[in-house]
Amino acid sequence: MEKCMLCPRKCNIDREKRTGFCGMGTALTAARASLHFWEEPCIAGYGGAGTVFFSGCNLRCVYCQNREISAGGRGREITVTRLREIFDELIFDGAECIDLVTPTHFADRVAEALSAEKLPVPVVYNCGGYESIETLKTLEGLIDVYLPDYKYADSALAARLSKAPDYPETALAAIKEMARQTGDWTMDEDGLLLKGVLVRHLVLPGFIENTLDCLDILTEAFTEKNALLSVMSQYTPPPFPLEEPSLNRRLTQAEYDRVIDYLCLLGRDDAYIQELSSAKEEYTPAFDSTGI
Repeated sequence: MEKCMLCPRKCNIDREKRTGFCGMGTALTAARASLHFWEEPCIAGYGGAGTVFFSGCNLRCVYCQNREISAGGRGREITVTRLREIFDELIFDGAECIDLVTPTHFADRVAEALSAEKLPVPVVYNCGGYESIETLKTLEGLIDVYLPDYKYADSALAARLSKAPDYPETALAAIKEMARQTGDWTMDEDGLLLKGVLVRHLVLPGFIENTLDCLDILTEAFTEKNALLSVMSQYTPPPFPLEEPSLNRRLTQAEYDRVIDYLCLLGRDDAYIQELSSAKEEYTPAFDSTGI
């Protein structure tokens, strides 16, 4: 393998010899493949999203709910051929789409698995938003729906919470490239997203100003047809204490109401909005190699 430059970290190391910042070598590694019903309605549809959770991550979010696979390395090595078989199995089980969760550091292998033949359902690239434009361009025509996060408007906060000080500008540029590739979003008669961009933002307790700034940036950068918006209230504190005091609690009703009021002020009545009751531990699946 050439030295890895797949993500904005640009580690420039041979992942056959040692792992990158993502914690992964060259072996394609995944921790779960199953139908998932907790994505946005336009992603999960009636049959559920056919999710494939990849191990490793190019961010280090201190509050990550999937830390056992994002940083813990849990998962099973598979071949590109097996990955393609997993796609077919999920579709046979009724998946409305193939939902690739945190695929960034395996983008080259994912592209290989998708290149054989067009799948009969939309392919969703579900990522943290911290993407390389060069890598995204290699996926053009293979991805139907991009589902990125836009986590931070503030570089210092991005550095403190995810070890990515260049996150705000890097993620925004990446999302613009995603929107260029897909064009305006389209849905079928059942409300399933067939192509386009859906940007997620997780509201963090104690950091509401960051959320409002993110909403400002996204509203200025994209029209309602360029990119859909999903505002998520499901933050769940990890089972161990964090240095940031507010991240050791859930979002309050007052914080949630302030965000919703601001969305209305911006005229973003098109946004997907989770109820505050969505913050439940059971929404995080067991990463036990099911379906792998």
